[in-house]
Amino acid sequence: MSGIPITFACGLYDRMLALYTGDVKPHGIDLNFLAIDHPREIFDRMLINLEFDACEMSSSEYIRHAVRPDCPMVAIPVFPSRVFRHGYIAIDTRQVKEPKDLAGKRIGVPLYAMTAAIFIRGLLQHDQGVDLSGVTWVEGGINDTKPHGAPSSIPLTRKVTIEPHSTTLSLNARLESGDIAGLISSGLPKALKTNPNVARLFPDYRAREIDYVKRTGIFPIMHLVVIRRDVYEKNPFVATSLFNAFCEAKAIAARKMRELGTLRYMLPWMASEIEEIDAVFGGDDAWPYGIEPNRATLEALVQYLADQALIEQPVPLETLFVPIYGQEAKS
Repeated sequence: MSGIPITFACGLYDRMLALYTGDVKPHGIDLNFLAIDHPREIFDRMLINLEFDACEMSSSEYIRHAVRPDCPMVAIPVFPSRVFRHGYIAIDTRQVKEPKDLAGKRIGVPLYAMTAAIFIRGLLQHDQGVDLSGVTWVEGGINDTKPHGAPSSIPLTRKVTIEPHSTTLSLNARLESGDIAGLISSGLPKALKTNPNVARLFPDYRAREIDYVKRTGIFPIMHLVVIRRDVYEKNPFVATSLFNAFCEAKAIAARKMRELGTLRYMLPWMASEIEEIDAVFGGDDAWPYGIEPNRATLEALVQYLADQALIEQPVPLETLFVPIYGQEAKS
């Protein structure tokens, strides 16, 4: 007997592959996996038109909607995308020598409310002691002048100085000219490879990220998984069914990654990478699902959203996710 049809849009990550191929089938669900490689397209299509039954979603955008009474989505604690962000801060070395030099400066960002920028501002403020209150945030494309998706219509909770997106100047050009002192994003400016005045704020970003996660327990969560509220309310079991299937698919990807007789990915030193990851994270799962193993990261994100005028105040994590029955505690 076939299950209820669920259309799910997500990037084709290794941890999702078994769902795409059908090697893992969510119980009671006939899953139609739409592989879309541009996350912003997924977010905009879901936020504007609720095009999918479930999908990958910006964690910060979901939380900004979830704290409002009319949110049309619910979430499960599955995290398709996580990225440390110390290496995604570019600076004009003529203006910035150390993190605190960013205070009061003009800093470029594709979109003030993007999750990558939220985590970067959080680590600058809370871990590096940078006063960001006087910063002017300059929105724009990194290496072109295209806008970064459709900005949220949710107003900020207090005034923040933001210059709107420019259709004539890229952030890369602004950084090279000295118009902005730095750039934070999910990508990097091309001048980083060509202009001696443009550099990473943290050239030793890998070592800093390892130290950071050891000290704080924070491994930044970029994306989570949402389900349309009407779909969930009609069939609440889909949350647990999808969660369990995502856990199973991730476990398959992790097992295959560790079969090192041949290398599954084009990473020549993958064996030593895996050894280091296990040492840093204290186990064999650096990418856990569920609320509890991600509490430090999720609580940091909620605090950063409040600090940065994106929500009124921090909210309990349990209010952001629907209940999962059976496997969450061990996932």
